[in-house]
Amino acid sequence: MSKTYSNNNTQIAKNTLLLYFRMLFTMAVSLYTSRVVLNTLGVEDFGVYNVVGGIVSMLSFFNSSMATSTQRFLNYEMGQNNSKGLRNVFVNAVNAHYLIGIITVIGLETVGLWFVYNKLNIPQGQFDAALWVFHCSVLSLFVSIISTPYNAAIIANERMGVYAYYSIIEVVLKLLIVYLLVMIPYNKLTVYGLLTLAVSILMQVLYCIYCIRNFSECRYKWSWNMQLMKKMFFFSGWMLFGCISDMLSKQGVNVLINIFFGPVFNAARAIAVQVQAAVNNFVTNFMTAVRPQIIKSYSAGEFQHMYRLVFSSSKLSFYLLFVLTTPVLIYTDFILQLWLKIVPEYCVLFTRLVLIELLISSAYVPIAQINQASGKIRNYQMAISIIFLTSFILTYALYKIGMPVYSTFILSVALATVGLFVRVIILKHDNAFPASTYLLKVMLPLIPVAGLSLVIPALIYKYTETTFLTFLLNSFIGFISSIMVIWIFGLDKVEKSFITEKISSRIHKK
Repeated sequence: MSKTYSNNNTQIAKNTLLLYFRMLFTMAVSLYTSRVVLNTLGVEDFGVYNVVGGIVSMLSFFNSSMATSTQRFLNYEMGQNNSKGLRNVFVNAVNAHYLIGIITVIGLETVGLWFVYNKLNIPQGQFDAALWVFHCSVLSLFVSIISTPYNAAIIANERMGVYAYYSIIEVVLKLLIVYLLVMIPYNKLTVYGLLTLAVSILMQVLYCIYCIRNFSECRYKWSWNMQLMKKMFFFSGWMLFGCISDMLSKQGVNVLINIFFGPVFNAARAIAVQVQAAVNNFVTNFMTAVRPQIIKSYSAGEFQHMYRLVFSSSKLSFYLLFVLTTPVLIYTDFILQLWLKIVPEYCVLFTRLVLIELLISSAYVPIAQINQASGKIRNYQMAISIIFLTSFILTYALYKIGMPVYSTFILSVALATVGLFVRVIILKHDNAFPASTYLLKVMLPLIPVAGLSLVIPALIYKYTETTFLTFLLNSFIGFISSIMVIWIFGLDKVEKSFITEKISSRIHKK
């Protein structure tokens, strides 16, 4: 194993651990605060908050595409060791994001506001409060947009510890929000919107200050490079199709649920999505640590190392998620009742279906980084855009003919499966991706590994009474049995060697 490969993997492992520390701390607080907010606002107001916030995020699609573009160009210049180019990318990214922020606010305060007034299903007595939530969400989004280049700089420089430390501040402030929400004798929906905005602004300011003090390229000095701007917008332009369609498949579907079924079902979906996000954070944090290495490897021409990294991270992404989702899928109703007390209708079914979709999609997240690193994104983005748009269009058609609210979640599972093969085929065509090797060595082993890992937890659940003790015991046994099956059948020699080497070095060091 080469020294470069070992050093890069060590950096990935260190960053992943820091991000996991951040995630575990924030997840614990978020789950508690969600329970209090749901019980304080009530199911209906909780649903209103989520659907109104969803309208705002529907117009954040251009920022999402430009954020990916910014990080890609920063990582590419780092791979070339070009400090001047790095500064040039950052300054022009800031200019672009201010422009995006202004356009987004204008769009939201005109078209978005009209949609809230005329299309959403909001209880009459809470309409004024919903407007407060809308305006607070717009301002929060603007702050987030103009801060995006600074967040991208932290990830590009692989300073993952910053997220861990700053998240402690953020979750403490969220706990304060919960306390004030209960104590302040005013409309709870309005108070929650204002306090959430205040925390969002403060955190973005802290991240910007850190970047300015620690990264020389983040000290803004006016510059306008039209050629570079065109490249960045061209790259984000193709990403834009994917972001718009992804937004429609998520927030667009959320709006359809509100129109056809009402805010109570928005609350159920919001809880399911939060569980999905909490579990997905493990993979997201892992990929946040891996992504810069993939792009830098491509920039430096180290393609074999890049493929090895992509293959290993695809398997590990799935395994990490599978180990976490197994007890949640088996004990969904017990967990939600224990967590929320008030469990909205269909919440259990929604949660199980979004987790199944997440498991399918987790394995192909790493291969998308090859597409971004190469810059050949047109065909890839067009294909996944069609898949996401299909989700929105078919959901509308299903609801229009009277199908039940959960039909959109079943549809998402089916489209995630189709999307896996579409992505692999396009990457093979555009980037000479070794598709057959990926399917045989990465994807094929996942099925028997998952099946064998489920046997023991499923048997324990079937033949024991569900209590908190049996839940903990089964989760522990399932974790151990899954790790053993993954080690025996799910990892190749190089991956086992790397893990063994790291454990051995830690023991000897101590």
